[in-house]
Amino acid sequence: MKILVCTDGSDHSKKALEKAAVIAEGCNAHDVAIIHVYDEKLNLSALPWGEGYAPTEKDMEEFRRILEKNKNEGNKILQEGQKFFEEKNIKARTILKEGHPADTIVKVGCEEGFDIIVIGSRGRSGLQKVFLGSVSSAVVHESKNCSVLTVK
Repeated sequence: MKILVCTDGSDHSKKALEKAAVIAEGCNAHDVAIIHVYDEKLNLSALPWGEGYAPTEKDMEEFRRILEKNKNEGNKILQEGQKFFEEKNIKARTILKEGHPADTIVKVGCEEGFDIIVIGSRGRSGLQKVFLGSVSSAVVHESKNCSVLTVK
């Protein structure tokens, strides 16, 4: 069995790691991968750029610095997840991707032939889910070729 477990370092994703470990132990999984996806799109409206403003080299350097920071944070989150599995004597590999989180998780799950994607729920409900969206909800709806377990 191949298990893909998603993490963003939140409490919900830590619960997903725990559930994935239980599944991996129970079925003697041969491939466990931990994925973290950092969004390559920054909220540019939060930057001091107005309409018609051409970013300077200094602006672009700040943009690159923020992307590098996101990548480093992602690596740290993955290392923590890998350490969690090592403590349970489960071999797990890490996958760090840049892109839209839900789309990238589904793409990796499909392309690498995972049997199950384990992802934490953020516990959103009602209007929050409608307006804010949810990575876990999108993964459930977009995944066509493998099962998705949403952990609360």
